[in-house]
Amino acid sequence: MFGRKKKDSEPTENLPVEGAEGTLDEPITDEFPALGTEDRGPYDIDDLDGADPAEGVAGGRLDLGSVLLPMPEGGQIQVEMAPDGSPQAVHLVTQHGRITVAAYAAPKSPGQWREVTSDLSESLRADGAQVSVEGGPWGRELHAVTPNADLRFIGVDGYRWMIRCVVAGPAGTAGVDSPLAQVAREVLRDTVVRRGDEPHPVRTPLPVVLPQMLAEQLVAAQQQQLQAQQQAAEQQQAAQQQAAAAAALAAQERDATPPEDRPGGGGSAMQQIDRR
Repeated sequence: MFGRKKKDSEPTENLPVEGAEGTLDEPITDEFPALGTEDRGPYDIDDLDGADPAEGVAGGRLDLGSVLLPMPEGGQIQVEMAPDGSPQAVHLVTQHGRITVAAYAAPKSPGQWREVTSDLSESLRADGAQVSVEGGPWGRELHAVTPNADLRFIGVDGYRWMIRCVVAGPAGTAGVDSPLAQVAREVLRDTVVRRGDEPHPVRTPLPVVLPQMLAEQLVAAQQQQLQAQQQAAEQQQAAQQQAAAAAALAAQERDATPPEDRPGGGGSAMQQIDRR
């Protein structure tokens, strides 16, 4: 069975060093242990034993460079772009809510997710969220309740990588046994991580690369949106120019009309007396 096993067969001296936090000498005991034994993913791509990483349990996986994700039934893709125009995140939108899976560089030994949950809990509470730590298939999960949404954070430590899954939905939809959380866990169980050999500082997000077809669709959608904005701006400018031209024409006609012929005109009071 392939999965998140430690690669004991590889000489560690040939692996990239990722800073002072790159290794952990002592195993960490978590008070929120994994509930049961997960004999499925997330998988390391190097442990697939020749299997096609693009083919998942229930169909094809979406190749995003650092992660390959299965598409939930009825799900749609939403791409979040960074200010520089590069893809920053890919969200899987389901009927229950949104699921976002991202991979990060991590030490060779597990333990980063526990540190991340501690920092994340403090940040969420500082923003006014109600945060609780709950047990899940891979250990601890964070459940955050905000005035506008429910959030669940699920993490998995791998070999030099960490997966973070963010589950977001309306109030009451991200509970431990909710349909949205169950869909998110099924996505994680069939996710593949492509870590690569490049050295990265721990906690650095691994790059997201869109498939060519999806990238072309995104570019086409952006171009259509830009064209629609340009057309709207041109129409607004044309309407303003027409209004200004109509106002100028009315002013010219008014100036060219003798005072006595203007509506409400008839000349001065003395002129009116003289014409009697």
